[in-house]
Amino acid sequence: MPTVETLLHGYSVNADSGSIGFCAITLVLGEKLILVDSGHVGRRRFLINELAARGLKPSDIDLTVVTHAHWDHAQNFDLFEAPLLIHTDELKYARKPHENDWATPHWTSAMLEFENRVQQVEEGYEIEPGVRVMHIPGHSAGTIAVIVDTDSGPVAVTGDGVQSASVAMSKQNALIFWSEKDARESIERVLKVTDTIYPGHDMPFKMLKTGGVEYLVPKHLLLTGLDPADPAISFDSTPRPPSIMPGIETQTLERLG
Repeated sequence: MPTVETLLHGYSVNADSGSIGFCAITLVLGEKLILVDSGHVGRRRFLINELAARGLKPSDIDLTVVTHAHWDHAQNFDLFEAPLLIHTDELKYARKPHENDWATPHWTSAMLEFENRVQQVEEGYEIEPGVRVMHIPGHSAGTIAVIVDTDSGPVAVTGDGVQSASVAMSKQNALIFWSEKDARESIERVLKVTDTIYPGHDMPFKMLKTGGVEYLVPKHLLLTGLDPADPAISFDSTPRPPSIMPGIETQTLERLG
């Protein structure tokens, strides 16, 4: 049976001058070596190092999957020679992003299609036995999860369809560029399939029957170059409310053509 392993954990870190955007980068080990999301260029050397620690090079990856085309999930795709799987709606959208969508720059489709390695997939596509695609739109038009049937049961690698444990518990996506209704329904669909989630911006966790979660690994993030005693540095632990892109009411597949 295939197994799932995190190469780099995802974190949700923001400042008053922008978003850091650390997405999870996940390896599915089955008949193929499948990389789910590749992160942005700020994580490139860390990704290479994590592969090397496992005796792997980028050229050893058989297949890459982008859960969605946002910059923090897709930039490092050029490290790999393997085909890249993306949902049909996501590629259509990347070619015609909404003017208010800061996560999908207009160069995104040119970047993804530059090397002609893109393979479009849809709901139910079987990557290999025990590994399949689930379409979970809402965060973006073509967000997908990779559902992996492991020895201990199904696991969902969700990208930003389920960004974090708090999203799974609240059933409210933290950041919506496509459809609030679709986002909520997608979270529900994932949780009907499995209680084990490898999210886009949090540690892997398991949903408990009590409604809470149990993290599968300890949470840890070291921030460097910052002095908590520096009066120029301050911290705000107030939970951020969900963010919905202005103009979302115009987000339709018909607009994409």
